[in-house]
Order: sequence, then C-alpha cells, then structure tokens
Amino acid sequence: MPTALIAEDEPLLAQALAADLARLWPELQIVATVGDGLSAGDQTMALQPQVCFLDIRMPGATGLEAAQALAEDWPAGVPFPLLVFVTAYDQYALAAFEAQAVDYLLKPVDSARLAACVARLKQRLADTAVPAAAAPPALDQALDQLRALLTAGVGATHPAAALPRLEVIQAGVGNTVHMVPVAEVLYFEAADKYIRVVTATQEHLIRLSLRELLPRLDAALFWQVHRSLVVRATAITTATRDESGKVFLQLRGRPERLTASRLYAHLFKGM
Repeated sequence: MPTALIAEDEPLLAQALAADLARLWPELQIVATVGDGLSAGDQTMALQPQVCFLDIRMPGATGLEAAQALAEDWPAGVPFPLLVFVTAYDQYALAAFEAQAVDYLLKPVDSARLAACVARLKQRLADTAVPAAAAPPALDQALDQLRALLTAGVGATHPAAALPRLEVIQAGVGNTVHMVPVAEVLYFEAADKYIRVVTATQEHLIRLSLRELLPRLDAALFWQVHRSLVVRATAITTATRDESGKVFLQLRGRPERLTASRLYAHLFKGM
C-alpha cells in the first residue's frame, strides 16, 4: 500500500487535499499530516512515506528547507520519497519548478491538476521496479532538482543584490560588542537560534539565521556546504568524499573536521 505525508500549515487546505487524494487514489494511506516544516522533516524521517506533499511556506522551515534536510540526512539504502511541492508562488517561481520537472501543485489545488500529479506519482512508484542501471535513483534526482531550485532562489526572503555586503560581525556579550571582520571568519554554523562565528583563534555567537546572513555574504567566497554550515572556500585545505557521498573538510588554522552534505558535494571536484 503506497504511503504519503502531508505538510500544510492551513488545516482546511490540508483536509481538502487529503479528501481529494482519498477520492483520486483510494489505496494511498496518509500516515501523517503536519503543520510546520520541522515536523515535516522529523515525521518523514521517522515514518519514511513514499510520497511527501510539502507546502512551500510553513512556520519553522519552508518546504524546500524540509526537503533539503531530508536529502542531507536520509539513510543510505532506503528509497527516498517522491516530493510534491504545494505553492502559491508567482509565475517566475513556477517556471523554476517546471524547468526542473519537480511535481508541484498550485494553490488552490485544482482537481484535474491533482489527478495528473497522482498519475505521475503512480508511474514513478511503478518505475522503482526498474533496475537501477536503467533509472536514476530517486535521491539523485531529488538532489539535482533541489540544487537547481535553491540556485534559482525559490523561497528566498530577499534578493541577494538588494542587501549591502557585510564587512564586520558585531557579536555582543553582555555589555561588550566584539567587532569581528568578516575577512577573518573561517566558517558560520547555525546552532538553535544562533550562529557560531568561527575564526582561526576565536568563536562568537550572534542571534541571526543563515537565511538572513547568506544574502549579505560574497557567494563566491563563502560556500554553503550544509543547511547549517557556510565555509570560507579559501580556508579549505582538503575535501575527502566517503562512500555515502558526504564530503569531509579540513580547514587552515582549525583542528575540527567539517561535513559537507550530499546536496553540496558537487562543489568539490578535481580540476
């Protein structure tokens, strides 16, 4: 029996989608309905449904961020779920979805459009019986699609060009503000509601999200290598890939080894 998870923060829309799916795909079992992006990731990891319907705009994390987390943490050897994004975005964003052949539904969900989506999902599930040599693994397809959507800026809060480049980090501790030149930062790591700002000799905490920080950094110099990690490219000395596709980074002036996820492993290729 095929299984699915619905992540939608508007209860009436979630109920309507579940009702339409019950009519169009009676054998589909909805294993969970959640209302925020963090729960979407947690419940998908726990229940491992075959299909995920992810609303793009949700509290806690967007549908794309939830999908990114799943792609990075998904256990090896387990079939990756088919992703369907539910969006109210404009035509520019929809063009990005169309170009990458990602299944998506536009709010309010049209019954005929959902029926076509269901037909494609059934076909893709049937294709899992095809030998791997004849059909790319679902995780590889999802990684390619997510990379393209993230590069296209779908879901971005601000256009990068509209924000001034950050030159100095002001890290407050009590009554003291430490002025940390961005030129000295080796990496930024998200931790709860804070970001660790790490230089060769010091660490600071700032109350900011990576979503807010990234548009103000030089993307050619600071590379996002994980959903919670941004590294100065010129500080990386070696990048070593393991069998799962993850890449381990060693930095100049730091003893720790950092991990780049499968989603960003393509950044590290020999010349």
